[in-house]
Amino acid sequence: MSTDTPDAPADDAPSRAELAARVDELEDALAEATDDDGPKKMSIIATKGTLDMAYPPLILASTAAAFGYDVTVFHTFWGLDILHEERSKSLKLSSIGNPNMPVPNAVAALPGMDRVTTKMMERKIADNDTATIEELLETSLDMGVEFQACQMTIDLMDYDEDDFYDGVTTGVGAATALQDMADADIQLLV
Repeated sequence: MSTDTPDAPADDAPSRAELAARVDELEDALAEATDDDGPKKMSIIATKGTLDMAYPPLILASTAAAFGYDVTVFHTFWGLDILHEERSKSLKLSSIGNPNMPVPNAVAALPGMDRVTTKMMERKIADNDTATIEELLETSLDMGVEFQACQMTIDLMDYDEDDFYDGVTTGVGAATALQDMADADIQLLV
């Protein structure tokens, strides 16, 4: 069986060099189309401002940044207290409604129990040499994590933008947060 194609004129057939060049072009285009667009992106939404709920977004953000992720943390409602310089230093731990608390809900509901459980947690943090909220924020900012403060919540809670840590991006709305999430490889709601 012959490999000649008598129907096609020999003048129109591409040469081996032309075919090899075309294959190289297609391989380059494929590599460019499937190549990473830079670092992976993580978007975290922080909605809670209790002591125990301040740690997850900060730990995840700083760890992801250490692994080369481009990280944005959008803080809204009570999560905004994490970014507030004064309020972040006095975050409380709610003892009631927390099923893993070492006290029954009936006892947790007693006046002053939040103060007791907060002190217990602060002692555990200090005894284990765990980073403070302020230390995690500063480390994360140094690593390039972008902390965004929800403008609607700032207005609603009557916060002053100057009360947030240096480096926090204020004036961010839900549309910006949604676009950030849409562009991210990983989206988390904490």
